[in-house]
Amino acid sequence: MVKDRHRRPKSGAATPAKAHAPMKAHAPRPPAAKAPAPRKEPRPAPEAPARPLMRREGEKPAERVPVILETAGSDQYRLIDSGAGEKLEQYGPYRIVRPEAQALWQRSQPAVWDKADAIFTGDTDEDGMGRWKFPKAALGETWPMQLLGVDFHGRFTAFRHVGVFPEQLAHWSWMKEQVETAGRPLKVLNLFGYTGVASLVAASAGAEVTHVDASKKAIGWARENQALGRMEKLPIRWICEDAMKFIQREERRGSKYDIILTDPPKFGRGPNGEVWHLFDHLPLMLDVCREILSPKAVGLVLTAYSIRASFYSIHELMRETMRGLGGTVESGELVIRESGPDGGDAGRALSTSLFSRWISA
Repeated sequence: MVKDRHRRPKSGAATPAKAHAPMKAHAPRPPAAKAPAPRKEPRPAPEAPARPLMRREGEKPAERVPVILETAGSDQYRLIDSGAGEKLEQYGPYRIVRPEAQALWQRSQPAVWDKADAIFTGDTDEDGMGRWKFPKAALGETWPMQLLGVDFHGRFTAFRHVGVFPEQLAHWSWMKEQVETAGRPLKVLNLFGYTGVASLVAASAGAEVTHVDASKKAIGWARENQALGRMEKLPIRWICEDAMKFIQREERRGSKYDIILTDPPKFGRGPNGEVWHLFDHLPLMLDVCREILSPKAVGLVLTAYSIRASFYSIHELMRETMRGLGGTVESGELVIRESGPDGGDAGRALSTSLFSRWISA
């Protein structure tokens, strides 16, 4: 969701000074008025939810914790090395260096880093802006890649991302298997869908997909990816809208989905100025997602990046939300395993995000 921003109050215009009688020569000059100290703008209060959270009854689902879902290397992507607050990855033909706060250790293969094709420099915050440096030769903005049989464009963005989060392959592989083995057409909802790789994976496996993202730019990129793979005929609805508004409307309509993927940011904005705060809005988002799961739902997947929380926090929230539905909630972390420059080494596991996943079986 992404919710309305409170405007900063405009400064008032200066009030004209009142006319005074001429002062006598010996009258002291009044001291100049001090400028008022700048007011500290408070954090906007979260918007009141469109509906209250439902009180769930029944037993909590079974649980599996902690679960570590690991992404290993492939010919198209691998984590070569990490350390000193950075990671060196292979994306298709390019070796790319990006900030990584979780890489607290020293680099194990320092000489390999000198062969990087692109290095992100600038703000090391997750959403901080910066620029790319190309040590060998200038590179184009995009390049073709393929994961799980889906073609898409990698891209050097101003926010250090390159159009895909490879650790999500663990969820996408699970989803692909569920769609292919369901024995019936599944409906998949991909919230905060970004560049559409997960949507294309689901649709190519046989699902009917609804992809929602508040960014017109991201939707455009997703459509480019669809065209790149000649997948224009796949059943995908591309919807540029605030995610919370969309799912609440789907709840009122009685729409149902068999699998829901949701990858909300810590903070975000919608196309009409809506504001999303993860800790303020996540409980309601999951509550609505439960209501739009079909009677034969397969799973609800939540991924959370860059938050100061334990996976247990979202684990317990997911279990409370899914009370009475049975199944199992498994939660933990997504990690990527280092595999070296040639993909043959088994190095350290780099944690990238938290996750919680309810599965019906």
